[in-house]
Amino acid sequence: MTGTPILGDISTRLQRIAQLAREDPQRAFLSLAHHIDIDLLHEAFRRTRKDGAVGVDGQTGREYEEHLWDNLRDLLDRFKSGRYKAPPVRRTYIPKGDGEATRPIGIPTFEDKVLQRAVAMVLEAIYEEDFWDFSYGFRPGRSAHNALSALWKGLMDRGGGWILDVDIKGFFDTISHRQLRSFLHQRVRDGVLRRTMDKWLAAGVMEGATIRHPDTGTPQGGVISPLLANIYLHEVVDQWFERDVKPRCCRAFMIRYADDMVMIFANEADAREAKDLLARRLEQYGLSLHPTKTRLVKCYPWAGGPGSTPGSFDFLGFTHFWARSLRGSWVVKRKTAASRFRRTLKRLAVWCRRNRHRPVAWQHARIVMGLCGHYNYYGITGNWRSLASLRHEVERIWRKWLNRRSQGNHMPWSRFAQLLERHPMPRPSICTR
Repeated sequence: MTGTPILGDISTRLQRIAQLAREDPQRAFLSLAHHIDIDLLHEAFRRTRKDGAVGVDGQTGREYEEHLWDNLRDLLDRFKSGRYKAPPVRRTYIPKGDGEATRPIGIPTFEDKVLQRAVAMVLEAIYEEDFWDFSYGFRPGRSAHNALSALWKGLMDRGGGWILDVDIKGFFDTISHRQLRSFLHQRVRDGVLRRTMDKWLAAGVMEGATIRHPDTGTPQGGVISPLLANIYLHEVVDQWFERDVKPRCCRAFMIRYADDMVMIFANEADAREAKDLLARRLEQYGLSLHPTKTRLVKCYPWAGGPGSTPGSFDFLGFTHFWARSLRGSWVVKRKTAASRFRRTLKRLAVWCRRNRHRPVAWQHARIVMGLCGHYNYYGITGNWRSLASLRHEVERIWRKWLNRRSQGNHMPWSRFAQLLERHPMPRPSICTR
């Protein structure tokens, strides 16, 4: 074993699967497990983050790599023979929105991530031929910026519209296992793969010392969870929208990124009817609309009449609204959503308080890293005011905590001021695309 998988052979096999899926959209694949071999597992290992959070066994990616080929052979043997046992995922929570609420995340073991990645690579070859173009979440070659660009272009081409801002209540926790299995059965009937996926669905969630085995849901954080979520929403929402909604509506379109989606309609009657139909459609599959976060917005220039402010809505961390360009024409503009802005500053304040004893140069390097990461995502055309405001607030918060440190240590502020002059905050133009 050389340790270097033949990527061309892997790509050829996956392309062959994709070709068969493309040629026959109704084809059910009976034999897929033989495509998962030692080379594919090694490629899955290469694509898996080595520095991610550890699962219930505490094993890191670096530890797994120490005996990589022995581990992969053993994993492949257990997978093919059916002896593989899916361990429970470790439950943790991360802030969402403005930081007040939290989102549950399930962290699989590293070995589980590798096998999930390999299975996802095979399934993606099939389902990428089925998914609609307006679906962007967690798909190869697609990103949130692609979704934002498509939304902007659609609104500009149509001059606005009625926006159905859809929020599915607890989507990842309420996916019906029975319905998901029926959707998978339409395309994937390989016994080895199906049994393995059933094991992942039934593995359970460990929170503290307690293991729960819910009948619904696929934990966020798992490698294969986004793909399963896309398969579920493809059948429940995407197919329904293309088959039943678009033919009955005037110039309707939608953009979906995982479970975040917006539907755009030319008139109010179509939008309200679609909202009612969507609620009933989701109810059939064990889902429901969030009663307060799902809303209908009139997003046209002069939405409320001459002199009023056009309606706005949030999508993928940005607030979308109509405004005048420098040339005086109406355009769709985007700025960082207020909830994301507040969450960023709140996290920074907590981080500065916890790390105020660290060397100033060390703090600066990590704050700059986080700031550039923010710029890379939010640095789109027209959002420079939000980025400049964030830079100002970040510098203000950091200076405040350094000032407290200086006073607490009875050290002259001039020493810190000199360091601050040597370590300025980067401007948005340095890091944005």
